[in-house]
Amino acid sequence: MSALLEDPTLERHFKGHRDTITSIDFNSNMKQLAIGSMDSCVMIWNLKPQMRAYRFVGHKDAVLSVQFSPSGHLVASASRDKTVRLWVPSVKGESTVLKAHTGTIRSVQFAHDGQSLVTASDDKTIKVWTVHRQKFLFSLSQHINWVRCAKFSPDGRFIVSASDDKTIKIWDKATRECIHSFYEHGGFVNYVDFHPNGTCIAAAGTDNTVKVWDIRMNKLLQHYRVHSAVVNCLSFHPNGNYLITASNDSTLKILDLLEGKLLYTLHGHQGPATCVVFSSAGDFFASGGSDEQVMVWKTNFDAADYGEMLKNQSRSMTVNCTLKNSDGGSCSPEYTSRSRAVELLETDFSDGRSTNLNQQKSHSSNILASDAKPAPLPQSHLQEGNSIPSALASTLEHIVGQLDVLTQTVTILEQRLTLTEDKLRECLDNQQKS
Repeated sequence: MSALLEDPTLERHFKGHRDTITSIDFNSNMKQLAIGSMDSCVMIWNLKPQMRAYRFVGHKDAVLSVQFSPSGHLVASASRDKTVRLWVPSVKGESTVLKAHTGTIRSVQFAHDGQSLVTASDDKTIKVWTVHRQKFLFSLSQHINWVRCAKFSPDGRFIVSASDDKTIKIWDKATRECIHSFYEHGGFVNYVDFHPNGTCIAAAGTDNTVKVWDIRMNKLLQHYRVHSAVVNCLSFHPNGNYLITASNDSTLKILDLLEGKLLYTLHGHQGPATCVVFSSAGDFFASGGSDEQVMVWKTNFDAADYGEMLKNQSRSMTVNCTLKNSDGGSCSPEYTSRSRAVELLETDFSDGRSTNLNQQKSHSSNILASDAKPAPLPQSHLQEGNSIPSALASTLEHIVGQLDVLTQTVTILEQRLTLTEDKLRECLDNQQKS
């Protein structure tokens, strides 16, 4: 049975916020979890048991998005108060403020090199900033309604944005031009993100669906109708084979992108599940909800031989798990595993026809082929570009981490210099007045 796919397990349970959880992110060192909430606070939880949590107070309104920098030395938070704050995730909770937009800021994200930030706002714009100087670089402004989400591609060349104007736009960062728009006629898009290989995007919609698009062919690859209410958030597993979603129907869904199937339905939140994210290694994921709770789950399935499971297992299963909470209580989440519960569509845009692909097998290993049709994402497509030797990748990651440390050091020095200049100017002004 060890070769079979194992069920996710609920490992930890946090409750400290006083309102809906809006955003979660893991520190890359897996020692901390950053959480944003409608209660205007940012909390940093230590994942080691018995370690204290930090509550950061500074925003004057709801915090809608949080993210750790790639090195883990900073946390960015975006708020309804129209500012972004950069926090040092330590007991002091020091922060600097970017007066970033003229409207609510819905999302903030670091580029994968840690050098840039992208923000999305109700002022209908996307803005890009440098991290070390906290300097505004440029704005993208072709949306005609609120922008709910903006994300960098893994290589930093592109930005994807989702708006209440029912479009998803792909932007070229170098030219600052919109290179394509996907139209979501079924509803608004709450959340959008790039696949780890950068060739696809996934969108979570208010029409209860999740859609996966190829940004090279500009075509719909997969269409999942697995939720019964608005889908609020999604996260790709780092290996690119799985996608997890959070919905107002109070469930989390884990989707297998290679086979186009629903793997698990997880019940744990009492009320809408508002956010979900995989850890950088993919061995854990965390979810938050309107019940003010955050749950940390152990993935388990990513280490198993999933192909064997598919051959031997076609089941509908419910597993109950009791976990002692941090406050001494208990909760019993439910898991439902299904082998086929997804409507996967192949769409021919020339005549509007749609074909159910659940009964079809794709024999092509490259969806870039000129006659390729949208289909379950092939293994070769999802894992292309991952041929860098692990030792070299580790070295490069270490170098990037060290550069980020140097960047933060320079930032702190610049802040202190600015404070010194301000005090000196104040003293001179006082002298002149006297």
